[in-house]
Amino acid sequence: MLDGLDPEQREVALALHGPVCVLAGAGTGKTRAITHRIAYGVRAGILQPTSVLAVTFTNRAAGEMRGRLRQLGAAGVQARTFHSAALRQLQYFWPKAVGGELPRLVERKVQLVAEAAARCRIRLDRNELRDVTSEIEWAKVTQTVPADYPAVVAKTQRDAPRDTAEISQIYAMYEQLKRDRSVIDFEDVLLLTVAILQDRHDIADHVRRQYQHFVVDEYQDVSPLQQRLLDLWLGDRDNLCVVGDASQTIYSFTGATPEHLLNFRTRHPNATVVKLVRDYRSTPQVVHLANGLLGQARGRAAEHRLELVSQREKGPEPAYTEYGDEPAEAEGTARRIRDLIAAGVPAGEIAVLYRVNSQSEVYEQALSDAGVPYQLRGAERFFERAEVREAGVALRGAARAGGNDSLLDDAEGLPSQVRAVLSTKGWTTDPPAGSGAMRDRWESLAALVRLAEDFEQAKPGATLSDLVAELDERAAAQHAPAVQGVTLASLHSAKGLEWDAVFLVGLTEGMMPITYARTDEQIEEERRLLYVGVTRARFHLSLSWSLSRSPGSRGGRRPSRFLNGPRPGSTGLGGRGTVGGGGGVERPAVTKRRRRGPALCRVCGKTLTDAGEMKLMRCEECPSDMDEALYERLRDWRADRAKEIGQPAYCVFTDKTLMAIAEAVPGSAGELAGISGVGVRKMDRFGAAVLAICAGEDPVEGLGGDDGEV
Repeated sequence: MLDGLDPEQREVALALHGPVCVLAGAGTGKTRAITHRIAYGVRAGILQPTSVLAVTFTNRAAGEMRGRLRQLGAAGVQARTFHSAALRQLQYFWPKAVGGELPRLVERKVQLVAEAAARCRIRLDRNELRDVTSEIEWAKVTQTVPADYPAVVAKTQRDAPRDTAEISQIYAMYEQLKRDRSVIDFEDVLLLTVAILQDRHDIADHVRRQYQHFVVDEYQDVSPLQQRLLDLWLGDRDNLCVVGDASQTIYSFTGATPEHLLNFRTRHPNATVVKLVRDYRSTPQVVHLANGLLGQARGRAAEHRLELVSQREKGPEPAYTEYGDEPAEAEGTARRIRDLIAAGVPAGEIAVLYRVNSQSEVYEQALSDAGVPYQLRGAERFFERAEVREAGVALRGAARAGGNDSLLDDAEGLPSQVRAVLSTKGWTTDPPAGSGAMRDRWESLAALVRLAEDFEQAKPGATLSDLVAELDERAAAQHAPAVQGVTLASLHSAKGLEWDAVFLVGLTEGMMPITYARTDEQIEEERRLLYVGVTRARFHLSLSWSLSRSPGSRGGRRPSRFLNGPRPGSTGLGGRGTVGGGGGVERPAVTKRRRRGPALCRVCGKTLTDAGEMKLMRCEECPSDMDEALYERLRDWRADRAKEIGQPAYCVFTDKTLMAIAEAVPGSAGELAGISGVGVRKMDRFGAAVLAICAGEDPVEGLGGDDGEV
């Protein structure tokens, strides 16, 4: 059980008594250490599997932990999120503590918050509604009641999205509506469990008899409410192992705080403390940059930072690139990604990470133009997709039929059996060249095929029934296999993930750190967010920024202050020299563009700022004068062309670009080239065909036009 662990991981595995604090840096194998610790304790007879509760913060992390524990022979251990563990206890004890059935759980509270605001005669737009909902969640996890909310916000210097008195009023009405309708939200699950354990000592004793030993992963992210629940689970015992890294605290806006981790040794003076600093994920070049970022940090978390030591072979230096504008940055990033894929890096092992989700559109467009498949993290859950549910039913039926299923007559081995079954649901050896939806369906089924291949490799001789059980376990934990395609994700949603190649984009002042980060604590959290982004990369790391938002604009932006020091040629804070390697900042050759004024809506004249609206040259709500018949002809042509070249339809032109063409009805190559989304490369490939369709003629391929413009 201890073979293969490094000395520090082995120390964690052997520390089975009393309070234990594991300070684990990014990529240091913390999950390996704590799962081996639990499994070793079970094998040694020191821990009873059913008496151990391991808690973490995401279903994916809990699912991964359960899977590893099963492989190590500790399948009886409970590995859950805080909410999942609390909900299970609440459902079990509610009839005894309160009586009757547990109130219905509201999964999305936005609609109820909207109704509460309406009853308070407070008008909220969509963005304000989302922000107020998040603010209510923060208040509840910090155990702030509606009446106290304004005072707590003032005391903590928190930036409220609206007048605090209004939010307090909405918050109170929201709670009233829940009581009237006998429903609870996710925060109530924790609050009610805490209340029952506090008020009913018999129930608290029952839970403490059940669970004798606790493990908490990502301990830097616990909220005051979660810590209160953990204290009630523990009682007066100290059989607790916590694992965390204060340098990865990036969720304080949700109520998370590293103070519990930083104060652990104060609360438990006799605690065993182990530091994991051997980084098995990233190359020395990436680790050097990560250490350099934290070397400039200030504050209490910085005082407890871990100096990582890479255990990998040397790799390429991080690349720093400055672009003239955002579209150029996106196009340059797409070109580099295309080159990496051509060099053998799988698309699924590449990620583009940005500070806010609104930055994704320009990268979606650039990757589409470059013919590179991508996936947006945070889209529909994998196991909720219709094709995945259908595939699960088919696999389950084949597993029940066993040798009586004619589909499996000629299929030897688990992967072959899965391919045979999924071929009836649309899986083929080669990906389809049809529309985006068809490709998405194929990618989902292909992910299941790859999962079967990986599963058999990890468990030789596995049967179809074994795979079905694994799929059920993953579905319950939302632990989805990776769909092949470049990942586009925010830095916050990238936490806990890793890729061979990572592109950190948009690293300018005002975006990193974000404009609304004003206090020292907020600025330092932004630095930690960038650190998390850097440590997602195993081998290739690219950092880039642009001097202006749009082509022709004045280039007044500056690179992020966090790059002062790591960036070659820059000077760090406090006179520090360069800590990053590489041969300097790359500045790609800039194609001179004609200077333009602001984009104006051609219907109402309003200045446009949204990328989608700028593509159409009109506000989204302004009436469209699109030629519907032309739009349908363009869509039919695009589908045929995509099939012919073997790429998804959006790689020819996106729907928005086709809409813009159908509204403008260009009559020359110059007019077509002026439409956003139609670049030089696409003019070369598709220009003549599009112009012919716009003129009501049969499409021809290649460049054409009556004036020779490109």
